[in-house]
Formats: sequence, structure tokens, C-alpha cells
Amino acid sequence: MIDVGGDPGPQDVARRLREGMARGVLSFPLTAFRDDGSLDPDGFRAHVAGRLATAPGAVFPACGTGEFFSLDEDEYRTVVSVTVEEAAMGSVPVVAGTGYGWAQAARFARIAEEAGADALLVLPHYLVEAPQDGLAAQLEQLAARTRLPIVAYQRGQVAYDIGTLRRIARIPNVIGVKDGHSDLDRLQRLTLAAPDGFLFFNGAATAEIQARAYATVGVPAYSSAVHAFAPEIADAFFTALRDGDQGTLDKLLREFYVPFVELRDRVPGYAVSLVKAAARLRGERVGPVRAPLTDPAPADLADLKALLTSGLDLVGASL
Repeated sequence: MIDVGGDPGPQDVARRLREGMARGVLSFPLTAFRDDGSLDPDGFRAHVAGRLATAPGAVFPACGTGEFFSLDEDEYRTVVSVTVEEAAMGSVPVVAGTGYGWAQAARFARIAEEAGADALLVLPHYLVEAPQDGLAAQLEQLAARTRLPIVAYQRGQVAYDIGTLRRIARIPNVIGVKDGHSDLDRLQRLTLAAPDGFLFFNGAATAEIQARAYATVGVPAYSSAVHAFAPEIADAFFTALRDGDQGTLDKLLREFYVPFVELRDRVPGYAVSLVKAAARLRGERVGPVRAPLTDPAPADLADLKALLTSGLDLVGASL
């Protein structure tokens, strides 16, 4: 294990994340590209600054919504560095995405360390199915090569059982799990098996849809892709969930979130493409998605604009 020296310890970062989760959504910014597909650092900086202005609980650059899978190492360095620079004046933790196999994940982790990130979100590894021993070993290999605290993302081919959860929780710099499976029976068992202070949060696609259900098993914190283009809606939902305002939750779910999910499900990849398109509709310079994702078709874009307009009207905002 790398000597952490004078850096904040994993439990200090976990404490900051826990405090952030209690006060705001977890924000996953979009990575800005120019029309020719090249990285647009200035557009990204403006986008991140706009997210931070709404006081999220933490910010997660270069993750799924930020198209981590399409970034080279130099672009990744820029994305994480810009986020850290913009967050420097506040107390918002920066959790950078990393992934692929542990060897490549360690290369990105090293860049994130150098850029000043507070922690890492380890995205599901590429392609292969693996047994539980391998899932644990993947995190052990990465954790031995970074001083940064780690949050593991179980989704797709990564799903931890109780024994594996206990094993990875013993790794000194593994501090939590983001869950994207929405198997609440399994998740409840994991939360009960975890040590005190171990973090869990809801990372399902359009997580607000299942936020109330996750809260019933002790996991109220969640990531919000909607925050990337409509922080007014995301914050209104967070406040209603925190305050137990069931009427507002029902209204936002019925009139915005459920129609958004139905639109999202029309085409694979729209979970990112629609979010980016919605940000462009609001005048943000985030540009197109990169292949293999595709931008929304004109008819879907028209439906998105109408839904976004009505959703913003629900919370007293405008396009």
C-alpha cells in the first residue's frame, strides 16, 4: 500500500462524502466536446462551474455520464484537473471515474491523484464475467496502487455477494459501493453486512425513479443525471425526498421523471445522449456525444424539449 503521507485519510474523505450526501445530490457532469469531437476544456469548465453553483453533495467527473469510456489519458487529466480547480473554493469532494482492468484503472488513478481528486469511482470492468474472488482481487490490485479512497460501482457484470462485500470492506482505502442493480433484497443484505460507516448510494439509471425504494433499505443518497441539465428539478426532488413531501415526489415522478425514462428507453445510449442534448437546449456548451453513442433523432429531440419545458415549469423555472 502506498504511504498516504499527509493526505486526508480514507475515513476523512468518507466523512466528507457522507456529509455531502445528506445535503445534496451527487452530480455527474457531462464532458464537453466540440463539433469535431475534440475535447472542449472551456465548455467543460463552464458546465462544472454551473453544477457546483447549485451546491451538490459531491461531483463525479469522467464517469458514465461524463463518457469516461471515450476519453484518452490526456483528456482525462484535463477533465479531472478542471473539476478540481473549480471545486477548490468550496468543500465539494471530487470523485473521479476510473475503470477497465486493474492495470489500466491504476494508470487513470495515478492521473487522478496528480490532478488532486479526493477519491475514485471504479466503473465495472470491461466485457468479462468473473467469479467473486476475481471481483475482490480486481479492487485489491487497484487499491494497492493508489492512495486515493475507492468507491466500487456494482452494475452490469459486477455484483458483490456478502462474502465479497466483507472482503473489499477490509481493504483500507475502499470506502463504499455505488449500486446500479436495484435488487433491494440483495442490497439490504449487503448494507447489513457492511461495517459501520461504509458508504452506499443509489446509482441506478435515472436514480430518482427508485430513490424512495432505496431509502427504505437505508440508502437515501443517489446520483442524479438530471442535475447535469436541470439542477432546479433535481434539487426540488431531493428536497421533497428529504422532507417526506410525497405529493411533490409523486408530481415530479409522474409528470417529469417517468416520461423522461420512457423517452430514454427508446434508443440504447440515450441515458447519456438525452442528458447532453437537454443541456444543449439550455444553452450549455457541452457539444455532441462521442461514438459509439449517437445524438437524439429530431423527433426525440422535440419530445425532449417539450418535456424539459414542462418539467422546469413544475419547479418555477424556464428553459
